[in-house]
Amino acid sequence: MAVQEAGQCDECTHGGREGHRRAVAAFLAKRDELAAGQGLPAAVAHSPGASRQWVSDELTQSARAVADRSRQAGEAWLQLVWRRSLFAVWAGVAALALGQAVTAIGAGWTGSRTAGLIAAVAIGALLTAAARLHRERGGVLAPLIGEDNRLSTSRAVAAAWVLLIVFAVLVLALQLAWASASADRDALIEGLDLARGAGMVCVLALVCAIAVVVRRVVAVRVVGQRLQKVRADRPRLGDLLCDDGGRGSFADAQYALVNAVAVVFALVRLARRPEQLPDLPWGLALLVAVSAATYFAGKYAEGGRPVVLSVVRAREVGDLDAPIRTGDDIEIRGSGFVPPGAGAPDRLARLVVRIGTVHVHVPLIPVPGGFANPSDAVLTVPVPAEVEPGQVDIQVVTAAGLESNSCRIEVTD
Repeated sequence: MAVQEAGQCDECTHGGREGHRRAVAAFLAKRDELAAGQGLPAAVAHSPGASRQWVSDELTQSARAVADRSRQAGEAWLQLVWRRSLFAVWAGVAALALGQAVTAIGAGWTGSRTAGLIAAVAIGALLTAAARLHRERGGVLAPLIGEDNRLSTSRAVAAAWVLLIVFAVLVLALQLAWASASADRDALIEGLDLARGAGMVCVLALVCAIAVVVRRVVAVRVVGQRLQKVRADRPRLGDLLCDDGGRGSFADAQYALVNAVAVVFALVRLARRPEQLPDLPWGLALLVAVSAATYFAGKYAEGGRPVVLSVVRAREVGDLDAPIRTGDDIEIRGSGFVPPGAGAPDRLARLVVRIGTVHVHVPLIPVPGGFANPSDAVLTVPVPAEVEPGQVDIQVVTAAGLESNSCRIEVTD
């Protein structure tokens, strides 16, 4: 039954990915075709405004179909990845057992090796139970996925340190359980002294505090409209090193790298002295603290609200200079119109410009390989006939739901 269920899950995930690939290929073909001026109906081909609106509507509908396929593939991926994550967990347990068997040649098998193997199996069993409980949310990855459906760097780092501490304490507890001599028991209890594990405890407290505080800071900034967050279709491993737009992030990368090196160092210390907590040097603990401060500062400084700097009348080559009238195209210049993670066509189609009391959806203007409009710094929209002549305010509403500042323009008859 389990094999049959796994096969059905694999088939469902494969079908979702294949459907997503086909939808993306169809959308790209349609975008390039329309960018070349092909496929326009004769009824709208004579009017630049009507043809642009028709093209934008067609691309918007296709983009929504691609987004639906992407969400379905993401849900199927989450249901499948919990099994693959368990394979990784038990592969780590097997690697530990193999490593202990190899290093025991000549040196002999010791009680600490048995304790380490039992502790690894116990942790693997706990992770397996947790993964099965949260199999709809990615299994063991569920605690690492943030509210924006991306893997959280701060949570992943904190989870690595927590697992290391739990493993080290279990190893000590198991050794203490079958230690017969009082001197051995006293030595194991001394291995838990704060003097030995102070650096480790400080690092654990710091990374856990960073995971909690960063979540709170992001939530407060989103609610306060100082940060734009767009939900991802599914988590990706690259989220640990990149920003929401998939670009490499220095703050995230250095935080993950420094902590990975520190965790490896602590594991080596534990392997050398399994009778005590890894005594992390204060120099390495300070390095982790500096890395955490850099990560927190980067998270606090990222993002921002969309800003409208100016609004001008769009002028084609050969047109005369004139004031803005209804029916004209206007260029809205500023920044932050396309936040990180909102570059997908369906997210671009959600951009809206409020001209007075009229809401105008920003048209998608295709070019080979992408879109000429909208962009992060410039939006081009027509002034509809419903806009009354006179002074009106311009505001941009992004795909993340944030409103920009107002910019007043004069619309003449």
